[in-house]
Amino acid sequence: MQDNTVHQGGCLCGAVRFEAHGMPKRVGACHCRYCQLRSGSAFGVSVYFPEDDVRVLQGELKSYQYQTETGNTTVNQFCTECGSTVLWKVGALPDYTGTAGGSYDPPTFWYELQREVFQRSSADFVHLAVPESHPTIPYYDPQLPEAERLKGG
Repeated sequence: MQDNTVHQGGCLCGAVRFEAHGMPKRVGACHCRYCQLRSGSAFGVSVYFPEDDVRVLQGELKSYQYQTETGNTTVNQFCTECGSTVLWKVGALPDYTGTAGGSYDPPTFWYELQREVFQRSSADFVHLAVPESHPTIPYYDPQLPEAERLKGG
């Protein structure tokens, strides 16, 4: 049976709107330095859907691509007007599109966190109730030296 649930969201200024169909395949809080810098917060909330289940409805997105110490490429997509990051692609999850957990329309936090990753970089004041918690990620295998400013705890 196909899930016809549609979740809509967008950026801060409203110029970019997107929708995700069905239920997410992965939902997690990530404390890695990349997510901290991307979100400007202590952690990022990532809601992943199969890439064909996410569609941009309106607005222009700009991309920023970088390589992580695992050798994977990440591409963040953000609104050209307000700069809100709303979507991303992570090399380790090539068939999925990540969506920003805080970018959904009310009820904003309709999903449940399944795990937290890169707990080693977690702020001391963050205490999440999640079924799984990992110091890094189960498939973490650094290939490149990590920049000093990005090193986790």
